[in-house]
Amino acid sequence: MSGRSKRESRGSTRGKRESESRGSSGRVKRERDREREPEAASSRGSPVRVKREVEPASAREAPASVVPFVRVKREREVDEDSEPEREVRAKNGRVDSEDRRSRHCPYLDTINRSVLDFDFEKLCSISLSHINAYACLVCGKYFQGRGLKSHAYIHSVQFSHHVFLNLHTLKFYCLPDNYEIIDSSLEDITYVLKPTFTKQQIANLDKQAKLSRAYDGTTYLPGIVGLNNIKANDYANAVLQALSNVPPLRNYFLEEDNYKNIKRPPGDIMFLLVQRFGELMRKLWNPRNFKAHVSPHEMLQAVVLCSKKTFQITKQGDGVDFLSWFLNALHSALGGTKKKKKTIVTDVFQGSMRIFTKKLPHPDLPAEEKEQLLHNDEYQETMVESTFMYLTLDLPTAPLYKDEKEQLIIPQVPLFNILAKFNGITEKEYKTYKENFLKRFQLTKLPPYLIFCIKRFTKNNFFVEKNPTIVNFPITGQANGMNYKTSR
Repeated sequence: MSGRSKRESRGSTRGKRESESRGSSGRVKRERDREREPEAASSRGSPVRVKREVEPASAREAPASVVPFVRVKREREVDEDSEPEREVRAKNGRVDSEDRRSRHCPYLDTINRSVLDFDFEKLCSISLSHINAYACLVCGKYFQGRGLKSHAYIHSVQFSHHVFLNLHTLKFYCLPDNYEIIDSSLEDITYVLKPTFTKQQIANLDKQAKLSRAYDGTTYLPGIVGLNNIKANDYANAVLQALSNVPPLRNYFLEEDNYKNIKRPPGDIMFLLVQRFGELMRKLWNPRNFKAHVSPHEMLQAVVLCSKKTFQITKQGDGVDFLSWFLNALHSALGGTKKKKKTIVTDVFQGSMRIFTKKLPHPDLPAEEKEQLLHNDEYQETMVESTFMYLTLDLPTAPLYKDEKEQLIIPQVPLFNILAKFNGITEKEYKTYKENFLKRFQLTKLPPYLIFCIKRFTKNNFFVEKNPTIVNFPITGQANGMNYKTSR
């Protein structure tokens, strides 16, 4: 009996020890798991804030099956807290890996500035779409988008061209890695794409005649820049270059804030003419161009669209007709009207005159009948007030016969002689299909800038004839105070 009782007492004490050791090992394991969870969360990239609360005794002695639920809940809290903490790190000046790539792009040396030309229409060279157009800064071509299946992405993978510029947002991107490039050395490219002028720079344009050097080494004077003749648009280039050197008009369009807030009716395409003319003006006066010439491609496309193909790039046109249409279209697109509302165009170029008109009897009528008709009210002189944007000057007719030396003499005429048309005294006869009129013109108000259009070309039944008469007009030389005469 004594041996059996001893064995039973030993077995009971051994069972108690094993149960105590199991309980203690379970508690140690749970505490180790609790200590490992914050370390695992910190190794994922963001610290975890653990609220220390006094746990009840029941929670301390909970079974091991509760631990995975607690771990999942804490992982969710870590994921939810990760985004705000990334933002905090960016605000405090810490840069993550993507920002590091943006500041240190390894492909900037592949940019080829000599092939960049932003004068052409901003559309994809493959899909011909204006949406999300990007310029490849290695080859100069335009492509659409930067997604996985976009034309810009495929071009970057196929030809290893990695640096692209968004033509609308002016942001640089590296493809196919698809991260934004931030580098101050690329500011010259954005300035060529979209030049800007401050009021101080505009005020100093006429005071400082300073030569600029293009990227290819050629020197040029801003504002005195050649316009490319795409095919047959030289008539429009002459007008655009002349208007770009009128200081009030130039200063108005160099600052985009002067006209960008003008309200136009929905669907109006005429305001495109104003935008393109402002862009062309800023490119002509850009002192940091990559080349010493400008292509008016976008400007002429707006002219073709707004004039409904009256003036085209591929067909020669009349410069005077284009000037008349362009000034009036520009005036109306800026919100001007015929009488009440004025714009910069009318402030610079519009003058006024009186037109005296007298109807003439038919030349085949007898003299007595002519005298009777002249007493009628219909044949009395009438006067009309009118405005003008430019003055058309008539040249004397060229000689038909050669001189004694068997050579044609090219006549010359002073400018003041042909300006006598507008002195209010000189009369000129104008013929229509049925009636003849006698007109004289008297200028009442001169604009700040007066445009003369010398009419050299006349049409007959067979061909267009040019009058070669030379017009002499005086120019005052500021250097020595003398008057010089030049001819054109």
